[in-house]
Amino acid sequence: MRQIQVNNFSIGGNQRFTLMAGPCVIESEKLIFTVAEELKRITDDLGINFIFKSSFDKANRSSFASLRGVGLETGLRVLQKVKETYGLPIVTDVHESWQCSIVAEVADVIQIPAFLSRQTDLLVAAAQTGRVINIKKGQFMAPWDMKQVITKCVESGNDQVLLCERGTSFGYNNLVVDMRGLIEMRSYGYPVVFDATHSVQKPSINGTTTGGDRKYVSYLMNAALAIGVDAIFAEVHTSPAEAWSDAANQLKLSDMRAILTRAVAIDSITKNL
Repeated sequence: MRQIQVNNFSIGGNQRFTLMAGPCVIESEKLIFTVAEELKRITDDLGINFIFKSSFDKANRSSFASLRGVGLETGLRVLQKVKETYGLPIVTDVHESWQCSIVAEVADVIQIPAFLSRQTDLLVAAAQTGRVINIKKGQFMAPWDMKQVITKCVESGNDQVLLCERGTSFGYNNLVVDMRGLIEMRSYGYPVVFDATHSVQKPSINGTTTGGDRKYVSYLMNAALAIGVDAIFAEVHTSPAEAWSDAANQLKLSDMRAILTRAVAIDSITKNL
């Protein structure tokens, strides 16, 4: 298992999982700083390496009328302030090839959304930045389909790849996590990330918005940690019900210490830490 370096720590191998977390989308600087500060406090206390996540744009919203975010320029400015204030590495999404080089000036990890995981030009542009790339497996893809995704990045000169599971389409408006896929993808020699909050989505179930059920998030997270995943991805908000996106799935900031304390206990048993 290769280890992927992010700032002063690495992801992969038999070590404590890394947390990638933050609000789904940048709604305000105040929200971003509140979540970043508290999650840093918790992860420092628990000995978890932490990468802050939030999106400057959500380009794949169900409805044309849905709020998408603050945009590239403002969003990157906010993320840069988080980076400088708290000393945290940053992960954020890209949706188009031209965004990659700009985002790479701030982000330590470039994230490829699940819907775009087979877009060759986007993968190549992300790889050419030299940044770590977190690639979410498309809801329509089998775990072994990710081998070709890896190849696209490696042949573009970048083997700093993370593979992320976020559920598989199971009929209409429903996702199911096949835990066997985590084992399969990890066998390719690259670290595996489990996206705990998007995995409980019910895409477009409400017609114009995506639903879900956050009560299952911690259970799926714990199951993935029992398998031995290398990182956990989770979207966290001070008041999820009021969130611009993924209101049904994001975890409440005030619950995170208890959730992560249990996660560390399970990870320690699995990896004999």
